[in-house]
Amino acid sequence: MATKKISSLRCPSCRTLVLKSDPYFPFCSERCRLIDLGKWASGGYVISTPINDPEMLESIAEEQAKEDSKESGSPKDRA
Repeated sequence: MATKKISSLRCPSCRTLVLKSDPYFPFCSERCRLIDLGKWASGGYVISTPINDPEMLESIAEEQAKEDSKESGSPKDRA
């Protein structure tokens, strides 16, 4: 006998079971959806991955080289 699988998740904000057919899926309500949005907007959630864009890596390397050359400076600056 085949059983019908019901798709559901837990609300990310309050952990209530939410069916895929619910209007606010994956959230249980508009309130929980706004709470989650607020966490993203305030920096509560962060996606931390290495930078893989070659242009961005080059600009970071150039900035680091400039900072290193400023720190080493001339011998007069160190005395």
